[in-house]
Amino acid sequence: MQSVLGSVIGPKEVHPTGLDGKVAVVTGGALGIGFEVSRALAHAGCKVVMVNRKEEQGNEAIAKIKEETPNADVSWKECDLGSLATIRNVFTEIREELDRLDFFVGSAGINTNKFDLDADGIDRHFGVNVLGHFYAVNQLWPLIRKTSKMPGVSPPRIVFEASEMHRTAPSDVKFTSLEEINTDIGPTHLYGRTKLALILLAKFGLAEKVIKKNNDHIYALSVHPGAVNTAMQQQWKDAYPGITGTLLTWAMLAFGRSVEQGSYSALWALTSPDVEKNNYNGWYFNDPATPGKESAQASDPQLGNALWTLCENTVKKILGDDALQNWDIE
Repeated sequence: MQSVLGSVIGPKEVHPTGLDGKVAVVTGGALGIGFEVSRALAHAGCKVVMVNRKEEQGNEAIAKIKEETPNADVSWKECDLGSLATIRNVFTEIREELDRLDFFVGSAGINTNKFDLDADGIDRHFGVNVLGHFYAVNQLWPLIRKTSKMPGVSPPRIVFEASEMHRTAPSDVKFTSLEEINTDIGPTHLYGRTKLALILLAKFGLAEKVIKKNNDHIYALSVHPGAVNTAMQQQWKDAYPGITGTLLTWAMLAFGRSVEQGSYSALWALTSPDVEKNNYNGWYFNDPATPGKESAQASDPQLGNALWTLCENTVKKILGDDALQNWDIE
């Protein structure tokens, strides 16, 4: 429904141009919103590396983009964001292969779904949606910082696909231990907690702890894509078996935005000159050019600091003390 009424009720359309010479990495880039972001960036001349779990997804995405833009520079990497060791291998490879990185988009993720553990024994919602993206950005950080120092280059941007669903995070969330994370609190709370975490990572993690501290010329933002008609909506059926899940899936598909409309918030955050002009570092947007009104939890610096510490400590616990790239300028 909203996809049909887009010209009337929004969101504002965003179609980037003039991105020749720029490079992007998009997790979940071969499917859904991530694909539409990859597609739009590639059509605008940007070199795009899509990161997904399945080869057939990558091959199909590349074929679709090249059918529309034969000279598009698009490629694909396989990675399970629920495995920290795999992330280290894949994103180290990306860091060493690329000469620059202007855009990082964290679009991969698990929707509202039942509780389960990832390859590292962590709640898979948190492992994939939050910790996986935290570590992927960390592994790419030396390249992002290098790009920011290139003469005449616009500041690189990191954009996380968050959600208004961050308001459904449990009121007692603390982000202080894996024991807390690995407690089954129900599908909606599990998902909402990760979307809260992505807002906190951009706002109090990257923007405050790294970018401002080191005077980096880099921007980190989070966005809400809207309720979008993607295959992820089918996960409601797994989260709530029976008629409830079926009705929720139907409602999301019937009244949600088109996938292309769902990409506009991220594309705006990646390319709008207003971001740099107004110094929107760490900000959350729930539509193109529309700042979101975060929940009290999403505005809590103590919660943001606790999350950052939990992410760093978890990576070190699983992969060792030397697993993290240095965030600070040496």
